[in-house]
Amino acid sequence: MPKIQHMVLFDFKEETTPSTIDNIFQELAGLKALCPGILHYAGGAYSSPEGMNGDFTHGFLMTFDSSENRDIYLPHPEHERVKSIILPHIKNVIAFDCEDASV
Repeated sequence: MPKIQHMVLFDFKEETTPSTIDNIFQELAGLKALCPGILHYAGGAYSSPEGMNGDFTHGFLMTFDSSENRDIYLPHPEHERVKSIILPHIKNVIAFDCEDASV
């Protein structure tokens, strides 16, 4: 069964403080222990010299063990709680999922 890579990019509002961003990423990291099927989480600030991030300054990647567990995660109460913390601070967001049979 293919794994699911769940990628999300954030363009934070200018008034969002570094402390708030740190808290957001702590909350996101905590979802691994609270939602079934998350195999891996990594997230943080854009760090490439390539400069192809547009206005997106931060992002995260979650690897799910199956599309079924990703589908459980999306409406999961803990995911909804964390989204409610994040969304007031976001100008723009991209979420992109893809199957990955190689992981």
